[in-house]
Amino acid sequence: MKILTFRVSATESGCALLEFLARQGQASRSQAKAWLDQRAVFVNQRRIWMARQSLRAGDIVQLNLPAAATPEPITKRILYQDADYLVVDKPAGITANGAGSLETLLRQALAMPELRAAHRLDRGTSGCLLFAKRPAAQARLRQLFAQREVGKVYHALVAGRLHKQHFSIRHPIDGQAALTEVTVLDTNRQASHLQIKIPTGRTHQIRKHLTASGHPIVGDPYYATRRALSSWECAIARPLLHAFELRFIQPFSGQALRSRAPLPRDFRQALQRLHLR
Repeated sequence: MKILTFRVSATESGCALLEFLARQGQASRSQAKAWLDQRAVFVNQRRIWMARQSLRAGDIVQLNLPAAATPEPITKRILYQDADYLVVDKPAGITANGAGSLETLLRQALAMPELRAAHRLDRGTSGCLLFAKRPAAQARLRQLFAQREVGKVYHALVAGRLHKQHFSIRHPIDGQAALTEVTVLDTNRQASHLQIKIPTGRTHQIRKHLTASGHPIVGDPYYATRRALSSWECAIARPLLHAFELRFIQPFSGQALRSRAPLPRDFRQALQRLHLR
């Protein structure tokens, strides 16, 4: 990731953040607005996304830009496949389905136009994503998910120290019961490394529950509060949430399947920087 830092001068005091970004970043207003929408902008170590935010002399504006990466063949990220299903280690920064998604890339790379993502992972979330190769396989998976017979284990890096090794969060989401089970793998004053299971799978459940607990996921631009962030948090480009493991019984063969996606580089680097296991 490339980090650009600017100090607001006396003559720029009162300038709107959008205009300041466009000028200092040598970009169009639409590009500056995109940076704000991506929650990539910090003012005095607080994540800000309001285009009209007024700046004052001495304010420090930080812009986080993703580093250009060498494209990797998407097929190299396949963790498991058989005649019916495919499990892929989804990289952060790409959607599960829709235009330009992992689903679209796999359809093209594998010449499988019927391939469908069986569930969602947010754009910023990495890890195990399950696909069905044909409609009949997709229908069977819908049954497994409805019966809660697909097991998923996540890893997350959250802000602050946690004092209990195991705890559960029960809090309704959109009027529906939701349960998040947490195991603390390591913790210190700055952050905690968690293993998480969600018997219920509500939209953004992990992110919402952890934020409600007072320990938002590091790098989460939407559910974390607008508290002042430390310099190391400001350098995190995405929510550090990773779908580590996926388990289910193959409905056609009866075989018990388990796939694991290793922690990605940015997650490992954050753990190392914080002296966490």
